[in-house]
Amino acid sequence: MEKLLKNFIARIDAEALPIEGIAVMAEGKLAAEHRWTQDIPRNIYSHTKSFMSTAVGIAISEGKLSLDDKLAEFFPEAVPQDASPLLFESALRHLLTMSSGFDRSLLMGADRRLGVGAPDYIRYMLSQPVLAKPGDHFHYSTADSILAGRMLEKAIGMGMAEFLWERIFRPMDIGYPMWEFCPQGHAIGGGGMCLGLRDMMKLGQLYLDGGKWNGEQLVDPAWVKAATTKQIDTPKNDNVWHCGYGYQFWMSPYPDAYRADGAHGQITTVLPEKGMVVSIQCPENGKFPQVQAALHEEFLSLL
Repeated sequence: MEKLLKNFIARIDAEALPIEGIAVMAEGKLAAEHRWTQDIPRNIYSHTKSFMSTAVGIAISEGKLSLDDKLAEFFPEAVPQDASPLLFESALRHLLTMSSGFDRSLLMGADRRLGVGAPDYIRYMLSQPVLAKPGDHFHYSTADSILAGRMLEKAIGMGMAEFLWERIFRPMDIGYPMWEFCPQGHAIGGGGMCLGLRDMMKLGQLYLDGGKWNGEQLVDPAWVKAATTKQIDTPKNDNVWHCGYGYQFWMSPYPDAYRADGAHGQITTVLPEKGMVVSIQCPENGKFPQVQAALHEEFLSLL
């Protein structure tokens, strides 16, 4: 592992690729770390989705929520009279697998910056046409994650940020992260959380250990398994990392591997067969594909 990591670092430096840090956990301990910049909390973008999924899994295991719960039934006051008929078929499981049927990318970061959907994301989304049968196919959309997070909040009767603080952040010594909230004061289930590299990667270790942290069962192992198993195919393309999606976790092209994945390179990859978690963070300069290629070719595929 040490030699492979050195080769990866050498390629990053030789090609002047943009990356802030890489860290590796093995057998539950920090085994290696290399920094190009200081490790400070940064926006982990859609890596946030996997934290939201974790909160959903806890609520499901406690009987407060079900994968079959219908979106429209959770927010009947926001359903317009001319709602798309297929809206009533969209369930939590479809939101978690990016197969809600809205069939386009909505409430992405750039949209939210422009005020699209403000102030009420629920009314905005439930007024959108549903173009495909829910569950039929994958279409990546942060709106699906936001809606799943709002269903969670309604089911548990508290804010998602507070819930995660009590159930995940505090027991795992992550602290209370800075996080983007919507205009109505709800944590964004699909992005905007800020964490340092070591805290970000703790989620991967939690899942690698079957939902346990320091001997305490924080997440139902059944949810850990379901969330990190391929639930839906992703569109075929030249990216080797596009090989299926679970419940807000991506599958990875290594034995039984999966990852939490945020824009520009906020990645935590779990390698169960190796007993390892590998995380990286990168700046927002548009060159992540080259970093991804180096990580795959020099490190992850050779472990």
